[in-house]
Amino acid sequence: MSRNAPIAIPADVRSRLKALRLLPRRARGAHGIGQHASRSRGAGLEFAQYRAYEPGDELRQIDWKLYARSDRFFVRESERESPITAWVLIDATASARQSDRARPDWSRLDHLCATAACLVELALQQSDRFGVIAIGGEGVQLVPAGHGPRQRDRVHLLLRQLLASGTWPPVTSLAPVWERVQAGDLLVALGDGFDEGGIVLLERLAAARREVLHLQVLTAEERDFPFTDGHRFRDPETGDELLGDGRAIRAEYLARFDTAQRALQARLQSSGIVHATGYLDQPLDQPLRALLGAGGGA
Repeated sequence: MSRNAPIAIPADVRSRLKALRLLPRRARGAHGIGQHASRSRGAGLEFAQYRAYEPGDELRQIDWKLYARSDRFFVRESERESPITAWVLIDATASARQSDRARPDWSRLDHLCATAACLVELALQQSDRFGVIAIGGEGVQLVPAGHGPRQRDRVHLLLRQLLASGTWPPVTSLAPVWERVQAGDLLVALGDGFDEGGIVLLERLAAARREVLHLQVLTAEERDFPFTDGHRFRDPETGDELLGDGRAIRAEYLARFDTAQRALQARLQSSGIVHATGYLDQPLDQPLRALLGAGGGA
């Protein structure tokens, strides 16, 4: 995908997104009408219970059919639904340049940005506030939280301009993340999950009462290791290279890959971080269904 091209969501994916929700696990008490039921009561969208009429209640809340049957005034009380602020954090380090040989023009960064666009659509259809943070060789780039179609345009502009470069920056340069992402906000992190600094950031955010979801996006070749002959393996961030016979090292690689994946899953789970893994050869919404379903969103 050209970095200057519009970020298009396939029509079939866009249709399936309508069944997904960005729902926090913790109860929200914010004001306003959104898609997220809180413990507060009021004139919301979803019926909860009846209660006796009290002076000051709006007449439109009275159930007149029930009054006709009981000769008493009752008010329909609903769950007040509260909007959230959702953040998408993108790992734009050099490893995001990777792609599969079967589709060299579709990099991990392309997939991450398209996934971010899907999450923006979810927040938009829920009338939630949303913002995007990208971390890579350019440091921290972000679009502050906002809402509405114009906010979506601002996010897409940043996504189109992103380049995959550099390594994960030192913790001292991540202050903008802490300044923007507030306690109670929902953050969905997108990346390969291989940067220790990135995982530490998510753990600290979760410990500081930010609700964190992690979507790991890998190439199909990282999953399958289809190499059957001599191959030069290169680390895109460090430039280190390794020559090896793919057939000879495949079994060991797959075993170590499985061990590393299990360790990452256990580590994130211990911090209360919901985790799912997706691959470049999958539809954009497939791992989102797993992630948001696990997080209580589907």
